[in-house]
Amino acid sequence: MSTLSLQASLETRRIDVGHVTVMEALRQGGTETKASALIMGLGNILHKQVGKGILFLATEIAYLFFMITAGFHNLSMLPSLGTVEQQEVWNEELQVYLYTKGDQSILILLYGIATILVTLIMFWIWRGTMKSAYVAEVLDRQGRHVNTLMEDIRNLLDENLYRLLMTPPMFFIGALTILPLIFMICMAFTNYSKIDDHLVLFDWVGLKNFMALFDGSSVLGSTFWSVLGWTLVWAFFATFTNYFFGMVLAILINRKETKAKGFWRFCFVISCAVPMFVSLLIMRTMLQPEGAVNVLLRNLGLIPAGSSLPFFTNATWARITVIVINIWVGVPYTLLQLTGVLQNIPADLYEAADVDGATKVQQFFKITLPYMFYVTTPYLIATFTGNVNNFNVIYLLSGGDPVTDLASTAGKTDLLVTWLYKLTIDKQYYNVGAVVGILTFVILAIGSLLTYRNSKSYKEEGGF
Repeated sequence: MSTLSLQASLETRRIDVGHVTVMEALRQGGTETKASALIMGLGNILHKQVGKGILFLATEIAYLFFMITAGFHNLSMLPSLGTVEQQEVWNEELQVYLYTKGDQSILILLYGIATILVTLIMFWIWRGTMKSAYVAEVLDRQGRHVNTLMEDIRNLLDENLYRLLMTPPMFFIGALTILPLIFMICMAFTNYSKIDDHLVLFDWVGLKNFMALFDGSSVLGSTFWSVLGWTLVWAFFATFTNYFFGMVLAILINRKETKAKGFWRFCFVISCAVPMFVSLLIMRTMLQPEGAVNVLLRNLGLIPAGSSLPFFTNATWARITVIVINIWVGVPYTLLQLTGVLQNIPADLYEAADVDGATKVQQFFKITLPYMFYVTTPYLIATFTGNVNNFNVIYLLSGGDPVTDLASTAGKTDLLVTWLYKLTIDKQYYNVGAVVGILTFVILAIGSLLTYRNSKSYKEEGGF
């Protein structure tokens, strides 16, 4: 397109600065805009935005300096994750062993991922510079006002304030959430673990860790399937026992015939005032073989002298114990949640049911329960997800015990999340722990999405 035809087309239309694309800038922009793809900020400098253009150019120079001094090296080391081992060398002069510096794979992996993220951020900034250069060119050729740097800053403090306020949170999300998450995912494809001393120098192993975890004939594989099965069983019972017991309590207290409703709610909710970890540690102490419960039962003659109930030493007892105690600590919270839902059920539904001669049981199953499920389906999904990752109750109460297989790294009450903690903190099997973390996320994400999208809360939104 010639300069005259470009100018004519620009004069006959107005640009929508909010919907400019990079491809549009590259196809329809002038020479200075296209040159901005290589020299960031050039188009802005040539079209009355000198300060803004200098900032873009300084950003490009800083990125290129980083890539030349460190970035390209970080990327080149990613495929191998390092090859030079630390060496022990005898120093004749000092008569001591000195250690030569070797490669540290964990830093190579971290720096490599960080470099990729910085490059992606730079690409996003580059897109912004291209669109900005094109907008400046169009506005300048049309004889319209082109904002100065100070005007852009004032806009940033006024109509674009949301961008200014969202930048710090996005920076910290990228540095403290996205970077560690990608690092953990990459770790799952390495042999980074205490096994064969791969804690300093490790390699890429592809899907080997995943295949080992899915191999039911190995100790690691059998442990995974056992822990996964118990995790799902625990999450189901922990979610629905709390839900139904909390619902029953809420219905009983919410009845017209119940006197002193506030007092009864206070009695059950007062346990929320005590931090949950304190309650769990107290219960753990009380249920030990020589704890208060077993001593009391012996003194009452309900169990033989010298014996004790195996609350945490028998697998079945331990699993039932953690579910029962979870009911005790969880029902008050469910009671508070469901009380508000019950009080919002339209009273005319019950009045119409009374006129039709429906019994209380029929009203419960035809009105109360469907309404509760309809409203609280997202809450149930979130609670189930939370119970799959319920680290506190299991770790503080049973610690994952009992351990019946000494070759296994998990106990009979360990969940995936507590097993992951043991794999990484206690055993230093970081690669396997990363795989467990990824699989936990995949299972929860797929299960939650499928459940919610097939629920009435999603399909019939606003229909009740």
